[in-house]
Amino acid sequence: MSRNYKPPMVRALNRFSRRDFGHFLAGGSLALASCSRNEQSPTRVLFSADSQPDGYPTVEAVRFMANYLAEKTNGRLSVKIYPGGQLGSEGSTLEIAMFGGLDMTRTFSAALNNIAPLTKLFSLPFLFRSTEHQRKVADGEIGEAILKSLEAYNLRGLAIYDTGGRGFYTTERPIPHPSALEGLKIRVPNSDIYLATVRALGANPTPMNFSEVYQGLVQNVIDGAENNWPSYISTRHYEVATYYSETGHFRTPDMLIMSLRTWEQFSQSDQALIKEAARKSVTVMRNLWDERVAAAKETLLESGGEILSDIDTEPFRRLMGPVYEKFVTPDLEPYLEKIDQVAEAGV
Repeated sequence: MSRNYKPPMVRALNRFSRRDFGHFLAGGSLALASCSRNEQSPTRVLFSADSQPDGYPTVEAVRFMANYLAEKTNGRLSVKIYPGGQLGSEGSTLEIAMFGGLDMTRTFSAALNNIAPLTKLFSLPFLFRSTEHQRKVADGEIGEAILKSLEAYNLRGLAIYDTGGRGFYTTERPIPHPSALEGLKIRVPNSDIYLATVRALGANPTPMNFSEVYQGLVQNVIDGAENNWPSYISTRHYEVATYYSETGHFRTPDMLIMSLRTWEQFSQSDQALIKEAARKSVTVMRNLWDERVAAAKETLLESGGEILSDIDTEPFRRLMGPVYEKFVTPDLEPYLEKIDQVAEAGV
């Protein structure tokens, strides 16, 4: 191992200013010394990380949460936010939170799949029939069960944020039916379940670094890719792949996570307040996200691109048998039926 190697926790803490690091240590030591579940917490600064840039919906949601907590506690609880990957990658900050070195972090729920088995539910293709279905499941007992399941892994889930339904964007034709994907080279993240899903739909899944997708589309190395609306527009992929088909094949959300060590330092009343603030922040995040999606669609249409909506996803779903056989473990099966029941209840 290189002499210059520094563990993720050390690298992240090096990014704190000296003043912030002093507050971090003081807040942590005070909490450990005098806080229990049965007594009120002292003044406490919570440190929160996000790899997304300032102004991104998840960052603004946590900023709302910070203001809410400060207002409700007269400044006794506050949050210091580090957006833009200042404290490291999502994987690094998640690891640091697990060890109690960071209070909160926002992460893509797929990053938790190898840690907490129940989170794999959110990575299954065509699990949700619509955004409304996803949100109803996330806000209900299934979502809370998944958040609480993280406690076994030294984490406490606070909120489930959207990342929208992912669609296929292509250079030559829209995708109204799986047959339109046959033979196409589609860029996917280097994820087993993404590879298996796109392969099951008849395309040739092509793992590629996200930063290389634009050039790959220009040079016809790939015929398309898949992602959510804001990512499709912000990367200017729409300039080359002008057809966006709203298949919603994945609706894998983000999650706001707290270190279990931090969570257990708070009284029950403060835990309830933190959860309330996190729950209210979900509405803020969703409103901002929906605004971005609407703006992204306008951008594509103004550029002359095409949107294929109202796709019948049943032919896509029928091809997912091998994917579910491979990735659905016995502990996930009971939840699938419950999720379907939510859909049948009017979503």
